[in-house]
This record gives sequence, structure tokens and C-alpha cells, in this order.
Amino acid sequence: MKQLFVNPYEKIRSHVDFIFGPRTSSLLSENLEIEYSKKTGKIKSFSMNEKLIGTFRSDGGIALTIFGARLFIRHKPFLQHCIVPVQDAIPFVSEGRSLFVKHVSHCGSCVRCGSEVAIIDSNQSILAVGRSLFSSSYFAQMANEQSRKSNGILQIRGIGVKIREGIKSRST
Repeated sequence: MKQLFVNPYEKIRSHVDFIFGPRTSSLLSENLEIEYSKKTGKIKSFSMNEKLIGTFRSDGGIALTIFGARLFIRHKPFLQHCIVPVQDAIPFVSEGRSLFVKHVSHCGSCVRCGSEVAIIDSNQSILAVGRSLFSSSYFAQMANEQSRKSNGILQIRGIGVKIREGIKSRST
């Protein structure tokens, strides 16, 4: 049986477009640097100008870096993959600490359980990147319940986004 050759640049572009919206890959330059796994030969990660954009996850997703999120935020549909925290949570999220459900101010419509998200402030500046533990509909439902039951009976607890990297989490 013949093995099919897939152009690695096309593979990366198709994954980026599928995960983060059509034509998001147009922001990637032609001179992508690709790192391959020594064991499997599969694409491990990709970068531009020696700055890592993302790493392929074992489930087929792409784990973005801060640089990758800053690159993709220029494409308007990417905003649907972003979460805006309340003002009080911004310093903690920027340090790389998890974002709790009750601290989500706004959530993009394309956020799914287990999907890659960028945490942004109200000025659309990247604060952190991570993996959402809930869908956008759940975040919206919790926001509605929190506003309806402000008498303290309902307590919304738990981590909503596992932050992988914050803008202040490591020195660059």
C-alpha cells in the first residue's frame, strides 16, 4: 500500500482554518518553520521567525502560544475563540493562574469543552492562552444564573479555563 504524501504546510493551514475559522491561516507566512517528531515523523510544532506559534496536540488540536494568539487575533473570526475575564481576575490570569467560571465576563460562541482559547481583555489584548473546560453555552448559562440569583444562594465554583501560559508567567 502506498503512503500518501501530504504537504506539511497545507496540513498546518487546513488545521488552523478548521480549528480557528476560515482564512485564519492567511496570517501565516510562507516561511513556516516546522519541527517533526523523531519517533513518529509527524508534525510536532510550527513557528515563524523562530517564535513558536503552536504545537499539535495528540487529540488533533493545536496548543497555541501567546505569540500564536497575538498573530491570530488580527483575524476577526478568531475573537469567537476568546474569553474575556472580569477586571479583578486579569492580574491572576496574566500570571498563568486558572480562570474560574464566575470570573468570565464574555465568552466567544466557538468556545467548546476542551477547545483552545485565548484570554483577552476588553481592548482585545492577549492575556493568556489555555484550554476551556466548558462550552460557551455553559458560560452564558452561568452568567445568567449569577445575575438572577444575586442573593448569595447560588455559588458558581470551579475552574473554567486551565491556563497554559500567561503574559507574565515567564520572562521572555
